[in-house]
Amino acid sequence: MNRKTRNLIFIIPLTILALAIAIPTQPITIGSRTIYTHLGLDLVGGVQVLLEADLPADAEVTADAMETTRTIIESRANGLLGVGEAVVQRVGERRIAVELPGETDPAAAIAVLGETGQLEFVDMGKISSAEALALRGQKLVTDYPSVPEDLPPDTPVYHTVMTGKSLKNVVVAQNQLKQFQVNFELDEEGAKVFREYTTNNVGSYLAIVLDKEVISAPVVQSPITGGRGTISGNFTAETANDLAIQLRYGALPIPLKVAESRTVGPSLGEDSLRQSLIAGVIGFSLVALFMLGYYRLPGLLADIALIAYTAITFALFKLIPVTLTLPGIAGFVLSIGVAVDANILIFERMREELRNGRRLEHAIDIGWDRAWPSIRDSNAATLITSAILFWFGNTYGASVVKGFAVTLALGVAVSLFTAIVVTRAFLHLVLDRIKLADHRRWFGI
Repeated sequence: MNRKTRNLIFIIPLTILALAIAIPTQPITIGSRTIYTHLGLDLVGGVQVLLEADLPADAEVTADAMETTRTIIESRANGLLGVGEAVVQRVGERRIAVELPGETDPAAAIAVLGETGQLEFVDMGKISSAEALALRGQKLVTDYPSVPEDLPPDTPVYHTVMTGKSLKNVVVAQNQLKQFQVNFELDEEGAKVFREYTTNNVGSYLAIVLDKEVISAPVVQSPITGGRGTISGNFTAETANDLAIQLRYGALPIPLKVAESRTVGPSLGEDSLRQSLIAGVIGFSLVALFMLGYYRLPGLLADIALIAYTAITFALFKLIPVTLTLPGIAGFVLSIGVAVDANILIFERMREELRNGRRLEHAIDIGWDRAWPSIRDSNAATLITSAILFWFGNTYGASVVKGFAVTLALGVAVSLFTAIVVTRAFLHLVLDRIKLADHRRWFGI
């Protein structure tokens, strides 16, 4: 079996698989994974938030602390929307930009993202049940991480027994009365602290405090030795889930405030998506018609390879996944033109060889060999430019630039594959069986 045949046996199943992934407009499930097109904020609407470190201007904000904060914010955002949906990136030294495609409640989303999320278990002593009930929603002063220096005299300070750093797992559940609650499990160290406290303080009230505000204050009825507990507090499904997200992904090392927020309506996104699809179809059609009209039969084969290119690229967008924004689609449409650029170089070189009397099968190989340095250098330059644009967009929070760079770079990479493998295999498959002398018009010469 020669190399050309082996390439076709690889190319045809790959293209069929890519088409099966790329064509469906509804989500498809492969194993435990759901695959669908991830659309950005500008195409489906949603919320865009700019968060800023809520610290004095002269306070030091380290890069490590901001990166940790960004990671936690990203985990919370994806907990709200689903993995891979949110776009979260640092902007400068003190800001984080968040895009939440499809989010319809900006106030609730901002609350979940920006809350510090510091959980404390605070010893309230042996108070009455009425006093414990009145604590809900109240702000407390605790000794964690330290007692404030400017605290007014006679202000009660409560002892923090344990913080949320000891949380191992957090889930939302319902009790026997179908009331929502948040169940938590502690790590080994936290379980030990919890066991010692509850053993020595039966009858005392232990307040569960989030960001210094009391959520609930249950009484310690018996020693709790298993390292598991429950937070209850008249939760709805949404509020219980929001609390679980905050606790599951930890406390923010830097307090944040909302510097700017805006909502993009879904109708604007739908119109942008429709116009983008029209532009993509027009761009693809014009390129295909040009190749067919100018290069005749080789152009037709290039158009077939272009279909394979488009299917493979879009399938990769779904599989990776790449969140498609309006500039991202522009990068994809541009990469269609880049994809045929290599074919044009090959065909022009091939024409030169045919005019010089070369046999067709030799003209294909020689034309490709002579065109390869130009193809390599031009695509390398485009990939370097894409890398620079990606760095710029990632560093300065320009998600539109970043999306354009990602789709363009991925398109260029796939176009190299289609030029080197797919188009060349198609040319040999068809043209090696044709006598040039009888069909010169098929090649435009």
